[in-house]
Amino acid sequence: MEKIKHCTSCNVSVVNDQGSTNFLCPNCGKQEIVRCRKCREIVTKYKCPECGFIGPN
Repeated sequence: MEKIKHCTSCNVSVVNDQGSTNFLCPNCGKQEIVRCRKCREIVTKYKCPECGFIGPN
């Protein structure tokens, strides 16, 4: 069973969120960053738990 993904910024579940995305940290490439539609739209910052990178720039 796959783990339910939550937004890295606001911790909301992204199940059925068509505007959500996920990608590896652009700095370290080790940690998956998950972004909900709302946080993407309002450009909420996220922090990589692996390396501390803060985005978006």
